[in-house]
Amino acid sequence: MSGMEIASYLMVAVYVVSFLAMSAILAKEAGRPVWLFGKGKEKQTLPALLFRIAFTGAVLWPLWLAAFGNPMKGDPLTVALGEPWFDVLGHLLVVIGACVALLSQRYMGTSWRIGAAEGEQGAIVDSGPFAISRNPVFVGQALLFIGLFIVLPSLVQVILTLALLVAIRLQVGIEERVLAASLEKPYLAYKARVRRWLGISGDAGEAA
Repeated sequence: MSGMEIASYLMVAVYVVSFLAMSAILAKEAGRPVWLFGKGKEKQTLPALLFRIAFTGAVLWPLWLAAFGNPMKGDPLTVALGEPWFDVLGHLLVVIGACVALLSQRYMGTSWRIGAAEGEQGAIVDSGPFAISRNPVFVGQALLFIGLFIVLPSLVQVILTLALLVAIRLQVGIEERVLAASLEKPYLAYKARVRRWLGISGDAGEAA
């Protein structure tokens, strides 16, 4: 692995550790558990599994590459994205994504939850990064994984990245339904004002 690849991998590892540590800190501040994947009426088994696969793979797959190399010789993605400047672009996305995700997670404070369940949601956070995106943590995570794929392109890494993106899309749909049912008008007003991924909408009917 090159220096840039090692730096990107270390950034991902630091993010995963920081995510878990901050979740524990925010749970202590809130005085309640923040892991809600196993609660509520909505089935969250599939997105929860995909998240675990994606993040576990993001930590373990680069170690496998460093120790044993890519078992798929002539991996077309590795060949196509093998230029050094791709490493620079990918590393930049990894750093930006990790920072956006961690800062947004911390900004949620005692409203931070992992998963969604009726009656378990905190107050709406609609300022800071949440004033321009309803899901800045997920946006940051997506950037991080896309960046890691660019730095370490392979069929395995693209599968891990797709697993994360599918998990995000499924989980966002679940959380939107739960929040609408639990918080009603305040959340619906926020949903009409701020787009799902990025941007502000002037159309009260905009939900994406």
